[in-house]
Amino acid sequence: MALFPAFAGLSEASGGGASRKELDWLSNPSFCVGSLTALSQQAEEVTALASGGSPLTRSPLKSELSDESDTSQTLTQISRRKKKEKKKKRKHQHRKKTKRRHEQSSSGGSESDTDSGKGRSSRSLKDSQKESEKPSQGSNAVAAGHQSIWLEDIQTPTEVFRTDKKPDPANWEYKSLYRGDIARYKRKGDSCLGINPKKQCISWEGTPAAKKHSRKHLERYFTKKNVGLMRTEGIAVCASTEPPSSEPITFIPVKDSADAATPVATWLNPLGIYDQSTTQWLQGQGPPEQESKQPDSQQDRESAALKAKVEEFNRKVRENPRDTQLWMAFVAFQDEVMRSPGLYALEEGEQEKHRKSLKLLLEKKLAVLERAIESNPSSVDLKLAKLQLCAEFWEPSALAKEWQKLLFLHPNNTDLWQRYLSFCQSQFGTFSVSKLHNLYGKCLSTLSAVKDGSILSHPVLPGTEEAMFALFLQQCHFLRQAGHSEKVISLFQAMVDFTFFKPDSVKELPTKAQVEFFEPFWDSGEPRVGEKGARGWRAWMHQQERGGWVLVNPDEDEEEPEEDDQEIKDKTLPRWQIWLAVERSRDQRHWRPWRPDKTKKQTEEDCEDPERQVLFDDIGQSLIRLCSPSLQFQLIEAFLQFLGVPSGFLPPASCLYLAMDESSIFDSELYDAKPLTYFNPSFSGISCVGYMEQLGCPRWTKGHSREGEEFVRNVFHLVLPLFSGKQKSQLCLSWLRYEVAKVIWCLHTKKKRLKSQGKNCKKLAKNLLKEPENRNNFCLWKQYAHLEWLLGNIEDARKVFDTALSMAGSSELKDRELCELSLLYAELEMELSPDSRGATTGRAVHVLTRLTESSPYGPYTGQVMATQVLKARKAYEHALQDCLGQTCASGPDTAESLDCLGSLVRCFMLFQYLTVGIDAAVHIYGQVFAKLKGSVLPEGPGPKDSASSQSVNSVLEAVTLMHTSLLRFHMNTSVYPLAPLRETLAEALRLYPGNQVLWRAYVQIQNKSHSANKTRRFLDGVATSAKHLEPRLFAIEAEKMRKGLVESVQRVGGREVHATIPETGLTHRIRALFENAIRSDKGSQCPLLWRMYLKFLVSLGNKERSKGVFYKALQSCPWAKVLYMDAMEYFPDELQEILDVMTEKELRVRLPLEELELLLED
Repeated sequence: MALFPAFAGLSEASGGGASRKELDWLSNPSFCVGSLTALSQQAEEVTALASGGSPLTRSPLKSELSDESDTSQTLTQISRRKKKEKKKKRKHQHRKKTKRRHEQSSSGGSESDTDSGKGRSSRSLKDSQKESEKPSQGSNAVAAGHQSIWLEDIQTPTEVFRTDKKPDPANWEYKSLYRGDIARYKRKGDSCLGINPKKQCISWEGTPAAKKHSRKHLERYFTKKNVGLMRTEGIAVCASTEPPSSEPITFIPVKDSADAATPVATWLNPLGIYDQSTTQWLQGQGPPEQESKQPDSQQDRESAALKAKVEEFNRKVRENPRDTQLWMAFVAFQDEVMRSPGLYALEEGEQEKHRKSLKLLLEKKLAVLERAIESNPSSVDLKLAKLQLCAEFWEPSALAKEWQKLLFLHPNNTDLWQRYLSFCQSQFGTFSVSKLHNLYGKCLSTLSAVKDGSILSHPVLPGTEEAMFALFLQQCHFLRQAGHSEKVISLFQAMVDFTFFKPDSVKELPTKAQVEFFEPFWDSGEPRVGEKGARGWRAWMHQQERGGWVLVNPDEDEEEPEEDDQEIKDKTLPRWQIWLAVERSRDQRHWRPWRPDKTKKQTEEDCEDPERQVLFDDIGQSLIRLCSPSLQFQLIEAFLQFLGVPSGFLPPASCLYLAMDESSIFDSELYDAKPLTYFNPSFSGISCVGYMEQLGCPRWTKGHSREGEEFVRNVFHLVLPLFSGKQKSQLCLSWLRYEVAKVIWCLHTKKKRLKSQGKNCKKLAKNLLKEPENRNNFCLWKQYAHLEWLLGNIEDARKVFDTALSMAGSSELKDRELCELSLLYAELEMELSPDSRGATTGRAVHVLTRLTESSPYGPYTGQVMATQVLKARKAYEHALQDCLGQTCASGPDTAESLDCLGSLVRCFMLFQYLTVGIDAAVHIYGQVFAKLKGSVLPEGPGPKDSASSQSVNSVLEAVTLMHTSLLRFHMNTSVYPLAPLRETLAEALRLYPGNQVLWRAYVQIQNKSHSANKTRRFLDGVATSAKHLEPRLFAIEAEKMRKGLVESVQRVGGREVHATIPETGLTHRIRALFENAIRSDKGSQCPLLWRMYLKFLVSLGNKERSKGVFYKALQSCPWAKVLYMDAMEYFPDELQEILDVMTEKELRVRLPLEELELLLED
């Protein structure tokens, strides 16, 4: 058709070829004349219908083409129409349909031939062309372009739906169709009609109608609900009340209702239908007591039993209100009452709705204690229990006032003072070193006044002097841990002078007057204990009466100037590392109090650190009188222990765990190497002055600086003439052991100093043995021979042993020291070459055999004859029977027999092991253990029997140690089962839960076992039954060793931990053990336990939780300087804050940060 229809004929008439080609642009081959006529006819019909008022019908056909001026108008109409459709969606549907039809009929023909239609107009034209080609189908069944077709407008819906052949890629990527393309529906049930449910099933996956069931979280055993269930007792199995019949029954008998008595008709029961209990209730009566209904359920039975116990307690305290132990048992019984399910419940199931809180339990206990105190106003135990109970919910200030009231009423009670000091020492809010130091002085001065009789209202209680000495040691350990080592040394110096060098003219005066006389001596500037030229208070008093001292100026050339080493060796290190290094260095060098040197014309103003000077006001109140010789000797032993000398002294049980602050109790290197002859310094986890090392460093006796070593020597020279006999021998042995310990340190660490240290040690041993009273001292001979053996001089050591044994004569088996000497000689020979059973074993048998003979000792010449071995065994057996018989029979010879029993049994066990075997040695141990166990286990021995019982206890403990050491030695040299050693250690630890050597051995052997359940059960049982803290400490150490073993398996190349093997909750178990330990009374104030806990958490990498534990540790142990130093190492960013807290609490800070800045600038 022509582009311009009016001139179509003209283009067709021009028939030239060239002219036709030129006019081809005027024709439009895609336009059909038929379509034009169809469009015009349809437009006329629509107009006629609109004018006639008939309802509009939608038509997908388009109107004629318009020019460009109509195109812009059409676009405007389209946009307006879309806006109107959006606004009118909420109107009525009939009105909306009418409006839409009108808009389509008015504007449908003007939007076909535009470019902005983006293909929609072209599609509509194609549809119109198809409709023109198929006139039979009618114009109402045509699919519109972009507009929808309404079903009600279509007469015959033949081609309403069309097939979309374009693929949807989303169907390839997802499992199902898009949910928007699926009709919504609800399915009733999961079944389907038409299938056999026995053979077929349908899985409805992804159904939106299926409700998501919330998965219930399974509760673990440690939750609050399950802990309560675990605490309830199990259901008791009760026997049948009726005896079973012998004849078999074929049915379950049911009670006949005729057996019951028929009720009689009365005015209360006119119809005779009420039973007897209902009739009694109507009468206001209850059933007889013998006919009361028995509880049926387990809960009813438990409630009835608890009610009976409560009634029994109430009856007893009513009858015996003065029995304090009964009241304490009643208070402890409240725990069982509160754990019971619903004894005091108002309604059924109340215990599940309302959990009984701790406060409710405490209030019940407090009410019982107040009733008890009303009946016993003078009982201190009940008041102490009340104060301990009130500490849970009272304010510290109110609690302190109650403590002060109680102490005002009972100033002579030492146990009360000890608990009050521990309470004040652990209150972080009110704690300061000076305040607590003054409180210790007030305590000791008050008890001294009570002891002297100055306080007439309160008598002296038994054991006051021993308790005062324990409080003095507790004060010394408190000052040492706070860093004030100068005050500790000054306290011991003053006590030694006040005890051993007191002038005769003041001995009869009260303690307060003696202290006043002692002050001029202290302030006079004369040499004190440990200083060069010290003579004591008595000599100074005599010289003052004669006219003063004659001062002799020493030669200045003999004084070696003190070398000032450079404190900061590497200034490139972080500031916190430099501070720790300098602080520890000054702690090691400056533990002695500073005093002006008169030869150098020094005055008190010359001291760079005023804290190093100790005034008399710092120590005057703490001076006490010790009249007992044993306590006086313990004072010297404790002083030497503070200086680092292994004197074997243990602090009293009241302050043992307060003083424990380093981890040497877990060191077992020497014991594993030589279980028979290892060197045990027995420090028990307690540091000496000047020792502030980090946790985990091996504890070696290194010695002090040159001035410190001179101080220790001066102390020994001053105190040795004060004693004689066994006490002097023990002091000499302690001095020699101190030097031997330094030799062992040189052997393991610094071998360059071994030669000089060994030379000094041998020189000291020879000088001690040259003294007349020490020539027959077998303890010193034994230590000297052991020193030669350690230095590698085996032949010289044998000569020393042979010389000492030949000096003994024919004392046979009655001398304990001789038995100890022979035992060490034989053990050293055994450990020399344990693999060979030749000459070394023969030497050991020779030593133990000659010990039983009456002839003098002779050196080893060859193999011992069998007859000599048989005679020696008989001699051992007779001596053992005699000692055991004397031990069991009370008499004057009991102490002597106990003294030699331990050494005799150990020699006999070793002899049997060498000649017969390990089973024979185990038999000897079993025999002695069974014999002595009965005399050591009875609880509560009387005052007269306490000393003998303690001696038997120590003997049995030594024999057990020997037995375990022998078993370990035998296991190292040959194949032997582990069960006998494990059973022996378990039985011994139940008797001695505080023995650290036994615990070390037990933990070491259990670490080799793959099953930890038995070990955990044993440790838990001992920890809950014993009052000692060692079971808890070693239980933690055992789990840490197991965790290290697991990690060593998981680590490859020592770098990364591979979690291929599960940890089995060891971290959580260790943390739980720590939490249980610090909740105990003794564990909460043990610095060692807090240091271990802090280090463990830091090793896990949880810094925030570690900080929380550090501040929690300060709440319980605010005086422990090592805790602050550990925190500086773990949290370097908190250096300033930690130093501020230390300064606030008056702990000893030897290097302020201002001085550190000046040292770094130089």
